[in-house]
Amino acid sequence: MVLNSEEGGEGAGEGGDAAPPTPRHHHSKHQLKYGELVILGYNGYLPPCDKGRRRSKFVLHRRPGANGVKPARHYVVRTPQNTQAILDTQQHSISYTLSRNQAVIVEYQLDSETDMFQIGRSSETPIDFVVMDTIPGDKHGEMKVTQSTISRFACRIIAHRTTRTTQVYAAGFDSSRNIFLGEKATKWQNNGEIDGLTTNGVLIMHPPTQFCGGEARPGIWREVSVGGGVYALRESRSAPQKGNKIEEETNVLQDGTLIDLCGATLLWRSAEGLGKSPTKRHLEQMVDELNAGRPQCPVGLNTLVIPRKATLTSTEKQPVVYLNCGHVQGLHEWGHEKDSNSHTCPMCLKVGPVVKLCMGIEPAFYVDSGPPTFCFNPCGHMASEKTVRYWAAVPIPHGTNGFHAACPFCASPLEGDAGFVRLIFQDNCD
Repeated sequence: MVLNSEEGGEGAGEGGDAAPPTPRHHHSKHQLKYGELVILGYNGYLPPCDKGRRRSKFVLHRRPGANGVKPARHYVVRTPQNTQAILDTQQHSISYTLSRNQAVIVEYQLDSETDMFQIGRSSETPIDFVVMDTIPGDKHGEMKVTQSTISRFACRIIAHRTTRTTQVYAAGFDSSRNIFLGEKATKWQNNGEIDGLTTNGVLIMHPPTQFCGGEARPGIWREVSVGGGVYALRESRSAPQKGNKIEEETNVLQDGTLIDLCGATLLWRSAEGLGKSPTKRHLEQMVDELNAGRPQCPVGLNTLVIPRKATLTSTEKQPVVYLNCGHVQGLHEWGHEKDSNSHTCPMCLKVGPVVKLCMGIEPAFYVDSGPPTFCFNPCGHMASEKTVRYWAAVPIPHGTNGFHAACPFCASPLEGDAGFVRLIFQDNCD
């Protein structure tokens, strides 16, 4: 369901002069880096062109000038659309509609100590990182869903310019610097404060342990409110009743926090965490080392070459893995049942599907720097054992109230009992 102003969560108020664009981040080695937001389901690149505000990852740098905002005051009005705070395109405000003739307006003021970054489906200027629905599988060219469930102004990140603490809030400000939560949106008042949830919600999952270091474990999914509170999940994604408040948890992003926008899931990697992670060059070197071992196909007796990225074409050098046993071979017809993906492994005679192997080359998804000795089932993306085991244990939100494990490099739902397989090469690469 696409959000709109009556359902809450979307910045509405399309009318009036658009506010000037917020300062964009400039990639510079001398700028302080907060971290990166990486979309699950892309192997280091978003086709057809990974550039501008539409890419597989978004690097958050400290802006040249602060553009963050913080709550200043709130009051009750009878006609919110005619309120000065709503009409003033230079004034950030959130309108919580309680009834047809009553709303609470929360005015925000500039905060010289923070930067704000906004994420959503809209391509309007307030959005820094444009995110579309992720389609599972290999991405070749432009792909779109017919009806998106991601809000046009889905969430905002507030980063402290000195401490580098980053926090996530549901909903983003539109071109008129407003957020509207309509009469049907879930909202509540407590001790004089008002808060609410967007229609499809913004979910977060903090890792209970250090993300990068090899001991990563998945956490528990929560929902974050417009005001930054953390709550247990609703019964379904857009249910009207909010979950219980989780007092001991906050909206402060940790290295490895997942943010789900109901159609796309983002991974937050802090600058410090990325410093402990493998680099793309390190991953490429591990592929080179595997290929230097000259793994061979036991049937064709030809040398296999592991590619760094998925290709549409196949050659005799392209390695494939038998997903029921893990044996790696080349493309051949031995044991292949016609008009099916059922193959008999010539090494162990197990029958099952095969898939082309491809290196998982996005460094942000790795929880350690181990060699790529495992691959996900059924897509064939290779990664370290601990990385594969971690993602196979992470429940990714799917649909209105479902979860499933998926490959972080292509978003394919995992199959089989484990969701992965250990690779067995013929030669000295075992």
